[in-house]
Parts: sequence; C-alpha cells; structure tokens
Amino acid sequence: MLVTHRHLRYAQPAMKKFYGWRVVVAGGTLQFFQSMLLNQAFGAYLAALVQDRGWSKTALSGAAALKSTESALLGPVLGWLVDRYGSQRVVRAGVILFGSGFMLLSQTDTLATFYAAFVILALGASMCSNMVVSVAIIQWFEKNRAKALSSSQFGAAIGGLFVFVVAWVIQHYGWRITAFASGVLLIACGWPLANMVKSRPEDVGQRIDGQLPEDGNTTAGNASAHAASVAPAGPTQGEFTAREALRTSAFWYLSIGHACSLFVVSAINVHAITHIKEGLGYSLAIASLYITIATAGQFVGVMCGWAIPERIEKRKVTAFTMLLHASGMLLLTYATGPVVLVLSALVHGMGWGLRGPFISAMRADYFGRTAIGMILGLSSMIMVIGQIGGPLIAGAFADWLGNYRVGFTIIAVLAAIGSLFFWMAKRPVQRHH
Repeated sequence: MLVTHRHLRYAQPAMKKFYGWRVVVAGGTLQFFQSMLLNQAFGAYLAALVQDRGWSKTALSGAAALKSTESALLGPVLGWLVDRYGSQRVVRAGVILFGSGFMLLSQTDTLATFYAAFVILALGASMCSNMVVSVAIIQWFEKNRAKALSSSQFGAAIGGLFVFVVAWVIQHYGWRITAFASGVLLIACGWPLANMVKSRPEDVGQRIDGQLPEDGNTTAGNASAHAASVAPAGPTQGEFTAREALRTSAFWYLSIGHACSLFVVSAINVHAITHIKEGLGYSLAIASLYITIATAGQFVGVMCGWAIPERIEKRKVTAFTMLLHASGMLLLTYATGPVVLVLSALVHGMGWGLRGPFISAMRADYFGRTAIGMILGLSSMIMVIGQIGGPLIAGAFADWLGNYRVGFTIIAVLAAIGSLFFWMAKRPVQRHH
C-alpha cells in the first residue's frame, strides 16, 4: 500500500491502551440517538403532523422514501469522502446538519418547508449513519471485526426501546419543542462523540487490533514502518479498489442479498402495525407493541453476534438470518394469536440484529480496508431497492386485494431467495494485472 503525506500528517504519538473500543462506544451511542430520535420516532412525528397540520399521510410518508433515496444516491459520494478524509470529519459535519435539520423542522409551516428541513436532516443522518461509523470500526478491527460491529449495533437496538420517551414528549409538549430539543441534544452530545471517532489506528500511533510492531516501536517513524502498520494483521486476500470489487460476483451477491433483507425490514416498519390492527383485529396499542418486541429481538440478535466465534464462516450466518427474516414475515402474515405475533417479532428482530454487522464484516474481510467506504456506498445504491420496494409491494397488494397476505408472502419469498445469494457469496480472489 502506498504511503501518502496525508497519512503521515495524521500520525500521532501512540496511546498505551487500544483505542478501537472507544470508537465502537462512540459509534454505538451515535446510532442510539439516531434510532431513538429519528428512525424509530418518525411514526410519532407523522401522527402529530397529520393531526396538527392536516397534511395527508401519503405526503408525509414521502419523506421516508426521500430519506432512503437520498441515502442511496449519496452513498458513493459519502464513501469517497470517508476514504479520502476519514470518518471523523464526515461525522462531525453530519452531527451539525442532523441537529440543524431538527431545528428547522420545528419551525416548518408548509409541506415545502417540511421537505426542505427533512432533506437537511436526512443528509446529516446519512453522514453519521451506521455505514460511516462502520467504516471507522472496520479500520480498527480485523480479528474481532464482527464482534466490534455487533457491539456498535447495541446502540440502535437500545434506541428503539426508548422511542416511547420521544412519543411522550411529543404528546405533552408538542412536536415543535420535541424537534428543536432533539436538534440541541444531537449537537451537544454528538460533537464530542464525533471527536472520539478516530478514523484509523495510525491517527493515534496504533495498529489494527492493537497489535505492536515487532520492534516494539508504535510510532510512524518512517515510511516503511508506517506502511507495515497500515497493513492488516494476519492473512488477507489483498486490498480491492472499488472498481475491482464491482467486477467480483461476491459484491453483487452481497448487495442483492442485503436488498432482499431490507424488503422485509422496510415492509414491517411501515405496514406491520396496520396489518395487525386492521387485518388481525387487534387494538392500536397492542399492534404498536410488535415494533417494540422486534426491537428487543434485535438486541438479542446483536448479543448472538457477539457470542459467535470469528472462525464461523460469515456467509453461512447471514444466509441463516435471511431464513429468520422469511419465517418472521410468514408468522406475521398468518398469525393466529398473540403468541405467534410475539414469536414473529422476536424471530424477525433476531435476524435483523445478527445480519447487519456480519454483512459489513464480510465486505471488509472480502475487499479490505482501503476502499471500503466507496464499496459500501456503491452497495447502498442496490440496497435501496429493498428499502423502497418493501413498502410499495406490501401497500400495492393491500390496496388491490384488501389485505396484506399476498404482498407479505411475496416479500417472505424474496427473503428466502436472499439466503441463497449470501450462501453463494464466497470470498473473491484478487486478480493482478
């Protein structure tokens, strides 16, 4: 790997303790705030805005599609920025935009200004999203990469459990005060967290996994020593460029499989409550518990990811999680009672919590660290098909047939097909020209 002056400029005296786990904690806390204040709380804002402003659900739901589309289109750009300037700078800018977007949202009076505020909010959320945080974590870990990525997902899972706090504040103080306070909280807490997200071990004079050089010198004293510190420890298949990754079947299998999983996740997030309430005849309060239980299942899945040994082949784990998604979807579709609904939520949530970190770890294992930001960004342009397609398929069949059964069943089949894509996603062999 070539050593640039940019890398050398950031080299600092070595720290005694391995800093990588601090990056995990900071990234996980950022995901906690994003999950609690935006991703899982969007439904609460939607209900409040429909009541207060009289806007249609369709018009407001378009903001969710806008967020997914914006994230996908920005993926390659963010990937390039992270690879070029490091995760820390991108996260810093994202925190400011994220918080400012909430503050602007609190002042909106028209649909036009709502969408304008949401564009800024979504841009900031993308810049300090799981993808950007994962790139930083990938740079710090190889031997415990899946464990580290799983640990960072605890934040998102716990954040989902605290959405009731946001809903309570909206109910008692209004959505405007809640949005403005969320913006202040994000900037006040997010800025120091962003400063903790060191982009590379070399930035603080350390090496991947906290290993020491053979000569005991942890500083980047010269170019050859620094090049050795940049190289990942242990066996590796080499560092792929984004162009080289695109030429491998593994890139496409992983991306398509990931998209198949998001058909399930997005469909359940948008339509599960309506299906349980209108299709199965439960109250809104009970129907809403499904998302909470699924979030608890996600937490369990993350814990399982921590416990699974690194030697277990990750493609087999991810293939199994897709079967969990498919099973959870079918159990939800044809539920005959509350016990089946609880089982559905737990199975789906476990698949969700276990799958995400392992997919990111697979991409890093397969393609290396050098261009991982761009590779993740390019993958997002394929994954967005599932993010947008899941709600559209479920909603279209529900409008046509009067229930969600056919649409949900099709999505469950897509998840099962996604399992095959992950199973086929074997480690690529780098071809040197």
